[in-house]
Amino acid sequence: MIETPPDSDGTPLGVLSRVFGFPGFRGLQERAVSRVMAGGDALVLMPTGGGKSVCYQVPALCRSGMGLVVSPLIALMDDQVASLRQLGVNAAALHSELDPDDAARARSDLHNNKLDLLYVSPERLLSSGMLDRLSRVPLSLIAIDEAHCVSAWGHEFRPEYRALARLPDYFPGVPRIALTATADGRTRADILDALAMPDAEMLVASFHRPNLQVAARPKGGELSQLLDILGRHRDEAAIVYCGSRNKTERVTRSLRERGWPAVAFHAGLAPEEKRLALRRFRSGEPVVVVATIAFGMGIDRPDVRLVVHLDMPDSPEGYYQQIGRAGRDGVASDTLLLFGGEDIARARHWLDQSQAPDAQKRVMTQRLESMIALAETTGCRTRALLSCFNEELPQPCGHCDNCRHPLPTFDGTVAAQKVLSAIYRTGQMFGALHVVAVLRGKKTDMVSRHGHDQLGLYGIGKDKPDTFWRSVIRQLLARGALTIQGEYSTLALREAARPILRGEETVLLHEDAATALSAALDENGTRGLPRARPLAAAAEAPFEALREWRKEEARAQSVPPYVIFHDAVLREIAEDRPSSMAALGEIKGVGASKLERYGRKVLDVLAATG
Repeated sequence: MIETPPDSDGTPLGVLSRVFGFPGFRGLQERAVSRVMAGGDALVLMPTGGGKSVCYQVPALCRSGMGLVVSPLIALMDDQVASLRQLGVNAAALHSELDPDDAARARSDLHNNKLDLLYVSPERLLSSGMLDRLSRVPLSLIAIDEAHCVSAWGHEFRPEYRALARLPDYFPGVPRIALTATADGRTRADILDALAMPDAEMLVASFHRPNLQVAARPKGGELSQLLDILGRHRDEAAIVYCGSRNKTERVTRSLRERGWPAVAFHAGLAPEEKRLALRRFRSGEPVVVVATIAFGMGIDRPDVRLVVHLDMPDSPEGYYQQIGRAGRDGVASDTLLLFGGEDIARARHWLDQSQAPDAQKRVMTQRLESMIALAETTGCRTRALLSCFNEELPQPCGHCDNCRHPLPTFDGTVAAQKVLSAIYRTGQMFGALHVVAVLRGKKTDMVSRHGHDQLGLYGIGKDKPDTFWRSVIRQLLARGALTIQGEYSTLALREAARPILRGEETVLLHEDAATALSAALDENGTRGLPRARPLAAAAEAPFEALREWRKEEARAQSVPPYVIFHDAVLREIAEDRPSSMAALGEIKGVGASKLERYGRKVLDVLAATG
């Protein structure tokens, strides 16, 4: 286990500096650490990349005993363990995909009280004998990561998490800290209730990620839109989320055919395929991972520069969790949601068909409608997203697509009435293509066969292009005035259409920007957001040399390069060019263990670059 030398500061701040190489805590970290150090429970809500792990890792190393961390994400557990071992901390994980030798070593270290931290999946924790085995080990704390999974209102509910409420029976007096990056007010209350933590202190950080550009666009040639934004991030890591396994495979093939280094990643892959995909992503190479929305990546990689959704998530919580995987290092990164009217109607249809209890369906409906509103909003998109987490941004963010390039709006009441009337007069039996043909006065076979060219409204929309009417239909779907039914995707009116047709409600629509993302991005990608500082000319060669050394070191150890040193640390080393071990130890992110392990090699690389 990690030991504190007699002349070293064993306080949380001392451990943070000596082990992790950081001079001070950020945001709410210190309050969370202090709460657990005092033996109290806490619920910590911080955005992805906000430093949640420090909140339990530091007190686990300061308090007597082993820290127990419950996590549902295998890849994240492996990354955390690899990172901690680099810091000289004896950490291990127990989960279903562990190599037998590693599992045996972890069990031996656990039995002999040699572990500082043990990461375990909820299924393994609750398996026969594990709780009894752990009850014989002194515990410093219990951390429950991804705590939204314990809530039936959470976006990744896992029933087995509910059994974690029994932990105090096995480990009385051991402080617990639950952590998550996404939970609205209802989910927060449910987490505390489900985990039986009534006295926990709730610590909520701001969910605002100023380095993320949040953008959404109607679908208008999905693949071309994807290729357009990927082209702005060539040679960088990206994640593309799809709504189904089949689509994941299809998009992956399309990208590969066009020369992109794309890999599919979903729950249906064989274990070896998943391991290979993860290995490529964790290796630091500029790969595009195409994944299902429901599949949690659980990856600590800090330099993902783009997250794209090709299908609409079912809640703002899930959406925020997924876009949060971009820009964990604080550097400017893009997110793009592509959505269409059929996506909206399909999501509502599946929700209507759900067998969930009525109370749960009401909550699910509310969240879906919030997600639709977020996609269609003409105001500050970041502000709309944060409001889903009960956080009010005092002013527009200035860095989302709508803030930087607002879409003009217009009174679309008459246009909406024309669309709704055309759908009603044609019997609510046709899709958007036919309705637009009637409005535009087109003599198609379907129009002639059904006599719709004899309707009084035939051709009343010929002054506007097809794209205009498709946009009106999509926006009416979004506001709930229309729905899509059946296998032929026929349009039908909902109750919300009635006041529009009667002229009792004004419909404000925004001009469409279906295919143009370039209006929201300049030729260099994201503008006006915190970007990595340009390296001084003299630092470029040392930085690249350090990256090459790190890559070889990571390959030799079979670990991701970022667990050795983040790019930000290598940049500072290249710029400061420390000439001694003492000076290198002053660099933020270089703790005592890494200094001892890599210090001489780093200095040699610097010396070799002149």
